[in-house]
Parts: sequence; structure tokens; C-alpha cells
Amino acid sequence: MLYPVPAVMVSCKSPEGKANIITVAWAGTICSDPAMLSISIKPERYSHDIIADTKEFVVNLVGTDLTRACDYCGVRSGKDHDKFKEMHLTEYVSDYMKTPAIEESPVNIYCKVKKIEKLGSHDMFIAEVVGVTVDEKYMDEKKRFDLGEAHLITYSHGEYFSLGKKMGKFGYSVKKPVKKKKDKKNL
Repeated sequence: MLYPVPAVMVSCKSPEGKANIITVAWAGTICSDPAMLSISIKPERYSHDIIADTKEFVVNLVGTDLTRACDYCGVRSGKDHDKFKEMHLTEYVSDYMKTPAIEESPVNIYCKVKKIEKLGSHDMFIAEVVGVTVDEKYMDEKKRFDLGEAHLITYSHGEYFSLGKKMGKFGYSVKKPVKKKKDKKNL
């Protein structure tokens, strides 16, 4: 019951050069130094073998404007569909790797597989983050990613949800309150 989870589109490219997108709801950060994440994919999925062979993929975060494409890429197989073309998505090739990212995504996380852990129904791809690209329009005045502006989505029990409002920041529960100065009056 660890819901909601991020809904992301993972792009990959076969050794023969065919790009594909798979929707993954089981993705997450697993280490900060080095930066690492994991995704879990059923072995019978088309993208599974591509990622296992090439040892690379891109996690593309999904904003509300990409929800339909995210759903489509999760219910159609790359064996039979060109998801980039059918969803009018643009392949973006960075300097990080040959595997294309989705240009319309607010954030692209480029990953190199370090280990594949067979778990049962899914295999977990443990990967090191080798680069990140971010659409500049989602960067705030301090050059930090503005989560609220990206309108990212989550997935819970077969449904998609947009993220809500900011509730606080790390450490706010123990931070000493700032005393407000009283208005001074001239006597």
C-alpha cells in the first residue's frame, strides 16, 4: 500500500535503432551518492529485453499534459506500435547517451544499468544516474526545479492524479519560529 507512486515514461532504444517508451509506476530513488534509481519491469514486456541488452534507459517525468501519452504507452506494446510517432512525442538525444529522451517531458533522467535483480513477477533494474536534463521553464529564480509548475502526476490503484500543493520543506517541523518585529510607534 505504498501509494501513490510516480508514473513515469521510460524510453529505451533497441540495438537495431528502434526507440520505444514504456510506462512504469514502480520507479524510485535508491541512493544519493552515487545518484541511483530503480525501475521494475515484467520480463515479458517488450522494453525489458531492450533495456537488459543495451544497459541504458531514460526516465521521463510526466506532467498533466502528458497523462494521455503516459497511459497509452502503458497499454500498447512497442512490438506493434511506434509510440513516439503515435503520441506525437519528440525524441531528444543528449550528450549523455544514444537512448533518446522525450523532449516534451519536464525532466529526463539518463540511467546506466548496474544490476538486474530478478524478483518474481518483475525484474528490478538498478541504475546509476549519468545525467539529467530539465526544461528551463520549470526552473525557479534560484535555478531550482519548481515541482508545482511541472504539474507532475502520480498513479494509484489504476488511476492518475496530479500532485497537490506544497505543505512544507525539509526540517520545517523542528525549525525555530522567526519572531516577528512589533510595529514601533513614535511616542
